[in-house]
Amino acid sequence: MQDFCPFEVISGRNDLGLVLLGDHASNRLPAQYGDLGLPASAFNRHIAYDIGIEPLLRSLAATLNAPAVMSCFSRLLIDPNRGADDPTLIMKISDGAIIPGNHPLAPEEAARRVDLYYRPYHDAVAALIKAVDQESGRAPLVLSLHSFTPTWKGTARPWHAGVLWDSDPRAPTALLQALKAQSDIVTGDNEPYDGALKGDTMYKHCMRAGIPHALLEVRQDLIGDEAGVEAWSRRLAPIFEQMNADATLHEYKIYPSRTGPYDTSPTI
Repeated sequence: MQDFCPFEVISGRNDLGLVLLGDHASNRLPAQYGDLGLPASAFNRHIAYDIGIEPLLRSLAATLNAPAVMSCFSRLLIDPNRGADDPTLIMKISDGAIIPGNHPLAPEEAARRVDLYYRPYHDAVAALIKAVDQESGRAPLVLSLHSFTPTWKGTARPWHAGVLWDSDPRAPTALLQALKAQSDIVTGDNEPYDGALKGDTMYKHCMRAGIPHALLEVRQDLIGDEAGVEAWSRRLAPIFEQMNADATLHEYKIYPSRTGPYDTSPTI
């Protein structure tokens, strides 16, 4: 019996045309998985979730009156921001931490996690995007929120935030311009990661459909407490509002992906 909801939908004004997403908002696990054989400390790390994103997403959704979807399960269980055939969909080791509950993993168990957690989350994302399209009468603007570690393998990351994208430049260009106009932060363009990832959430729901979108990464130490979340919510809310007011960010237009020809299989 499934008594764990894999996603949460935050209600807002669908007619505004804006959708917020949080793929890695939670570090929780369904009870039957226990702790996957990991110490409790592992669930306070970035390997389990994007630190600071749940409160930031809630704050922005409330401020903008925008609907949102966020996952309610740790990516240690299954990563919703990966393609269903991606080898990192269910990680066996993450940033030096071996995940005993994921190795060995029977194909039946992998399929079960897809059916119970991964697919329902993406169904919820697809349903919200469709509802916003119908109620606003135009293409939604989809903004996905993530966070990244201040250092990686001993090297400090200089960025306060990063905008990730594939080949549709519309929303990323607007977001980068707005963030780079703020002199107190350093913003990376496809840093600290490359935004072209075949099968990820933006690919599934936006790239293939021609929906304007951008993925924003905020450094986790900047949103690790209430004051940081509040500061970044105040910083981002007017930027998101201004972007959403731009009619050119509500038009359907498909761009070729840098990952190659589009996968034409169903969204999930």
